[in-house]
Amino acid sequence: MSDFSTLNESSLHNTLKKVYAFQNDGQTEVELNGHIYDILTKNKEAIEIQNQNLYHLLPKIKDTIDKEIKIKVVYPVIVKKDIELYDKNKNLLRKSKSPVKGCIYSIFKEIKGIYPVLLNPLFKLEIPFINITEIRLQEDLAVQSKNKKRRYKRDWNKSNKKLNEIIETKCFSSKKDYLSLLPADLPEEFYSKDLENSLKAMKMPARIYKNSNLILWVLSRMEIIELTKTEQRRNYYKIKKI
Repeated sequence: MSDFSTLNESSLHNTLKKVYAFQNDGQTEVELNGHIYDILTKNKEAIEIQNQNLYHLLPKIKDTIDKEIKIKVVYPVIVKKDIELYDKNKNLLRKSKSPVKGCIYSIFKEIKGIYPVLLNPLFKLEIPFINITEIRLQEDLAVQSKNKKRRYKRDWNKSNKKLNEIIETKCFSSKKDYLSLLPADLPEEFYSKDLENSLKAMKMPARIYKNSNLILWVLSRMEIIELTKTEQRRNYYKIKKI
């Protein structure tokens, strides 16, 4: 039977919390030094699971690091999403599949908000690629979403997200890890259009390759790449030696 709990306490977040607590021999919802962590392991490593708005975690991450405690942020990327629509009596009306699929480059919109800590030796970023089911409830009239972010009103609202499968995970903690995201065919000196063309050749969707400037911005702030020159309003970069 489908879970109709509120989206703020979704099955997705709760299931991931249980999975990571089991995998890391940890306890959930532990208070330490004035913070409540999703998970705290027996080795005193904090784990936070965040589905969006990573920038909200930055003060907590910095304070945890200042107290010399290791912290890992888990940010899931949805690569497959099934949709189930129910009526007010919780009867299933239809099933469908979302055409939108996330990929590793989807992380840049989020990690831009925590770039100052990404290379700290006490910090790790873990990306589980997941398959989920999104539960929607049909409304009588077209309505705005609960978070007020809809461009157009719809006759349904999200109720829950459920984890179906963790397909694989990737961990990032070093410059080499993040450097691996740059396509191998980039020239020695490159600008955003070079990266855009490479990502397009990799069959990335437009929402990814059109964000090439953002990817370069994050990597330059992390000092993984460096600005070499500016010509005709184009910023050229090269990879910094590690």
